[in-house]
Amino acid sequence: MEERYDLLVIGAGPGGYVAAIKAAKLGMKTAVIENREVGGTCLNRGCVPAKAMLHAAKLYQEVLSGERFGIISKEVSCDYGKVMSYKNETSESLRLGVEQLLKGNKIDRIHGTGTLTKDGTVRVKTEEGEELLQAKHILLATGSKPAILPIEGIRLPGVMTSDELFQLDHVPESLIIIGGGVIGVEFATVFASFGSKVTLLEAEERLLPGLDKEISQNLKLILKKRGVDIHTKAFVRKIEKEGKDFICTYGEMAKDKEKIEVIKTPYLLSATGRIPNTDGLFEEGTSLEMNRGRIVVKENFETSMPGVFAIGDVIGGIQLAHAASSQGICAVELMNGVEPSIDLSVIPSCVYTDPEIACVGITEEEAKGKGIETITGKTLTHANCKSFITKEERGFVKVVTDKETGALLGAQMMCARATDMIGEMGTAITNKLTAEQLLKAMRAHPTYNESVGEALEDCIGGAIHALPRR
Repeated sequence: MEERYDLLVIGAGPGGYVAAIKAAKLGMKTAVIENREVGGTCLNRGCVPAKAMLHAAKLYQEVLSGERFGIISKEVSCDYGKVMSYKNETSESLRLGVEQLLKGNKIDRIHGTGTLTKDGTVRVKTEEGEELLQAKHILLATGSKPAILPIEGIRLPGVMTSDELFQLDHVPESLIIIGGGVIGVEFATVFASFGSKVTLLEAEERLLPGLDKEISQNLKLILKKRGVDIHTKAFVRKIEKEGKDFICTYGEMAKDKEKIEVIKTPYLLSATGRIPNTDGLFEEGTSLEMNRGRIVVKENFETSMPGVFAIGDVIGGIQLAHAASSQGICAVELMNGVEPSIDLSVIPSCVYTDPEIACVGITEEEAKGKGIETITGKTLTHANCKSFITKEERGFVKVVTDKETGALLGAQMMCARATDMIGEMGTAITNKLTAEQLLKAMRAHPTYNESVGEALEDCIGGAIHALPRR
């Protein structure tokens, strides 16, 4: 059997297709195997459609509240069917763009299911039949799927994951969301904005438990203000079906005592995270080192099978599209003996609530845990001119610097355009820039970005537009 490819990629999500394009640009003969749409979860059932819905929801709320800017619009309504059409068209247009990129880079696009065999080849099952392919390198980039917790009744017909919620053709009158992580709070933002009565149940003591505590506290206040009923330290015990309704029983911890509560709704979303998707990926007898469902890889992303590599959600760690894309680029560079072009240790995290949330690097608390002395600068964005003009909700920008060197260690933002501004902070951390160096560049006025400057100034002696600290 002749070797046909330099690289075979299984999975055409943001990790797989980006890796394939990078490989083609480095001269590798490449093919991508995908049994669904290119773009993977991110483009079709995750990041992109969710952000389209969030944009529509924000625009709807802005129109409803336009009177405060002197814009009076009567008989405002939401056509959710058209919102879904806009969401679908957005994904479709971007998906076509990815297909054109694959074609333009002369990458073979194979529509089918790729299975790794025990001898290191790939069996592809297509509508036409089966084919066995060989390659010098194989990259596994099959992403993740919704996690289903072992809760009684969680698999009842009608209980939705994010996949099914994206297909809902109307705004539910009420919705229970199990899980207060990124997926849960973003969908809570969407449906509360469109008028649903949303109840959010989170087992941890706060929303977004992996992020800065102040972010969690602020977000809880903002969501409550918008009508979301939030219960933290709430453990779902069981789910039952009664006619068209789900009966959700949960225990809420308060002062070390559990109070059992029951809530009823016709719509229930399980948003308890995602797990690696290895369905059909391995032929029986194929031996790869695994750890709790995740593929174990070395520093160069090679698995325990020589010549077979893996990236993205399927290897665990931070499950983000841009992390998978960056890992894909670095994995391909390492295959070709090229020094990795991206620092994979600095990964920005973004949450597209309103206001947006963005973090990169480490928090003050994490630095303390590592024995690093820090200086933290912070500014409240209600004093920012642009935020005042657009009447943004309460927010802040916080930066954490190393007390000894002055180098930026982390940044946490909860404000308008936070997801756009976090890139500067990632660049600074990667290049070990100090607050003084970052302040050498003048920031335009009026902009949201001025808040970053104020927070940096607060690190080195005081922000101009803030009263002196006591």
